[in-house]
Amino acid sequence: MSARADSEPEIATADEKPAVAASRPDKITAQYIEATTERLANNRTVRRRLPLWGRLHVDRQLPFLCVYRRPPGRDDSGTDSLVLGEAAYLQAPGDRALKKQVSALVQAVAVAGKSVFGAFLIIEIWSSASTEGDPADKAGVLNPAFRIVTPRSKTASATVRALDLALRASRIRSQSPQVDVVASLRVAPPDLPPLLSPKEIESSGVVLLGLEIQPVYRDHHSDAPFPLVLRRVQRELSRALKQTFFRFTRSSTSHLPPHYQALGRRSLVKAVWQVDAQLAQVSNTYDFLLGVTPVNPQAAWKEFQQDRFEKAPEFIYRAIPVSPLLLKRRLFSVPIERVEDPVLAEIFREKQIELDRQLSGLMDRETKRFIYTSLQLFGEVDDSLFEAARQLLDRIPPHSREKGGARRVDAVAFAARAEQEFAFFREAYPDFAAKISRRKDISGLMVSRGNLLIGADTAVPASRLEALIQHEVGTHVLTYHNGRSQPFKQLYSGLAGYEELQEGLAVMAEYLVGGLSLPRVRLLAARVIAARRLVEGASFVETFRELDRNYEFSQPVAFNITMRVFRGGGLTKDAVYLRGLIRLHKYLRDGGSLEPLLVGKISVENVPVIEELIWRKVLHSPPLRPRYLDDPRALARLERAKAAASVHELIQQEA
Repeated sequence: MSARADSEPEIATADEKPAVAASRPDKITAQYIEATTERLANNRTVRRRLPLWGRLHVDRQLPFLCVYRRPPGRDDSGTDSLVLGEAAYLQAPGDRALKKQVSALVQAVAVAGKSVFGAFLIIEIWSSASTEGDPADKAGVLNPAFRIVTPRSKTASATVRALDLALRASRIRSQSPQVDVVASLRVAPPDLPPLLSPKEIESSGVVLLGLEIQPVYRDHHSDAPFPLVLRRVQRELSRALKQTFFRFTRSSTSHLPPHYQALGRRSLVKAVWQVDAQLAQVSNTYDFLLGVTPVNPQAAWKEFQQDRFEKAPEFIYRAIPVSPLLLKRRLFSVPIERVEDPVLAEIFREKQIELDRQLSGLMDRETKRFIYTSLQLFGEVDDSLFEAARQLLDRIPPHSREKGGARRVDAVAFAARAEQEFAFFREAYPDFAAKISRRKDISGLMVSRGNLLIGADTAVPASRLEALIQHEVGTHVLTYHNGRSQPFKQLYSGLAGYEELQEGLAVMAEYLVGGLSLPRVRLLAARVIAARRLVEGASFVETFRELDRNYEFSQPVAFNITMRVFRGGGLTKDAVYLRGLIRLHKYLRDGGSLEPLLVGKISVENVPVIEELIWRKVLHSPPLRPRYLDDPRALARLERAKAAASVHELIQQEA
C-alpha cells in the first residue's frame, strides 16, 4: 500500500475552521452523507475522513470532483498524491466492501454540485497496473504517457479534447507525454469495479471520465517512488486538470470563472501556515548580507591607502549570532511534505534550499569555499551580461558627472527625506511600521527587515536623492511591508532568488523618477566586471587596479566596488543589479505589468505563481504603491522604457 502518514491536517482559513473528525468512521452512513451535502449546500468547506483510508476535500461549491481509489492488493506508491492539488478531490479505499458506500458519497456530491451549476464532471485517476510492453527509453525507464477513457457520449467530447490538449502541452522528464483517447462503456481502473454504474450516472446526470497514468514517478521494478519526478507529474497534471475543469465549467455549467487558475484551492490546511511560519522563523534569526558585510570599511580603506594599494586590507565582520548547524537541523525538520498544494510546496522547498545555502555561506565566510555558495545563491556572470556591462562602460565617458553638480546630502538630511516617504506610506496603510537608523557599522544605505539603515558617513549627490529614496524606500521597504500584509510570511522574508528582481525594480525606480544617472550606470556595470574577475580568479588588488586604471574610476569608488564583491570571501550579488534591470526590461517589453511585482519580495519566475494565488484569492492586492506610479512623468518614462529596444537604448535617454 502507499506509505502515507495517516495524520489529518486541519483546514485553516480566514473565516472558518471546519471540524475534522478525531477518528475515522467505521462506515459512510446516511448521516455522514447528509452532513456533507448540507455543508456543500451552504457553500462551506468539506474535509472528512473515510473508513480505512482517504478523505473527501471540497473547497467550496464547484462543478467537478477528482477521484483516486487505492487498489487493494498492490502497491500504488505516489498515485494518491496526484489529486491533492485540486480544490475538490476524493481519496478512497478500493475495497469491495466499501464500494457501495463510496459510490453513494460520490453520487451525493455530484448531485449537490449539479443542482447548483446544472452539470457535474468526475475525473477518476489511476496508474497502469502493468508496465509490460509500455514505452520506455533505451535505459529501460518508462516514458510519460496518459490514456483518457471516455464513455461513448458526445456530451464529453469538448472536455476530452481540452484534457487531451492540456496533457500534450505538459513536460515530464524533459519530454511531451504520449496521450491516447479510448472510448469505453467501462470507465474504471482495470482492477476495480466502476465508481458509478451506468444507471447511477444516468440518474445523477454527471459526466465521468477516466485518466490512466504511466507511473513514471516510481521504479517499475521495486515500486519505490522518485520524489522529484512525482512532484513534476503532480504540477503538470494539476495544471492540465484545472484547464479541463475550466473548459467544462465554461461550456457546460452556469458558472463562468474568469481564469482556469480561479478554480484552484482557496482553503489551505494548517500545515501550510505551520511550514510558512517555521521557515520564516529560521530566516528571521539571521541577516545573511549583514553577516558577510565588513564593519570597518573606512578603516580598511585607510589601511589600503597606507599599503599603497599593493595589499588587500583586512576586513572585520560581525560575530554570527546563530549556530548554522543547529539552524539547519530546524530547517530540515520543517514538514513540507505535509503541504498538499503543489504550488506552495514548491515555493517552500525552494526557500528551504536557499536558506540551507545561506547558512553554509555563513559557516564558510572568509574561506575559499564561500564563493561557491555565492555562485549558488546569486549565479555567475555569463558572457552576455559581461558584454552588456563592457559596452556600457565603453559608451559612457569615464568622467561623467551628476547633473546637479557637487552638492551632497548627508545622512541626517537623507533620513529626513526618508521620513517623509514613511509618512506617505503610513497615510495609505496605517499598519505600516518601519524605522530609520543611522549607524556607524555600515557603509551607505541598506534595508534590513523593512527598516532603513543609513551609514553615519553617508553623503549622496543631491541630484540622486529622489532616485535613492525610491530605490531603498519605494522598492525595498515597500515590498517588505506589502509582503507583511499578505498571509504568507515568505512574501516579506523573500521567496527564493528574489534579490535579482528586487534590485532590478529598484534601479528601474531610479530611472522612472529621472535619477538613473550615467555615473550610476557605470557603477552598476563595473560591479559586473568586478564579479566576473572574482570568479575568474583575480585578486583584490588586481580587480581594484583594473577598475582604477582601465575604467578610470576614482580610487575610493574602485575600492568600494572591489570591497563589495570580495566581501565574505567573494560575493557575486552585485552582478544582479544590472542583470535584474535587463530581465525586468525584457519582462516589461513582453507586456508584463509592474504592479504585480510589488506584492512582496519575489522573483520574475514567481510571477505566474503570484498571479495564480491572486486568482485563487489566497493573496490580496497589496496596500502600498510607490509614489511614482501616480506621477504622469514617471508613467511616461515607463512607456518609453517598454518601447526601448534594449537597456543600452534606455540608458542613452539619460545622456
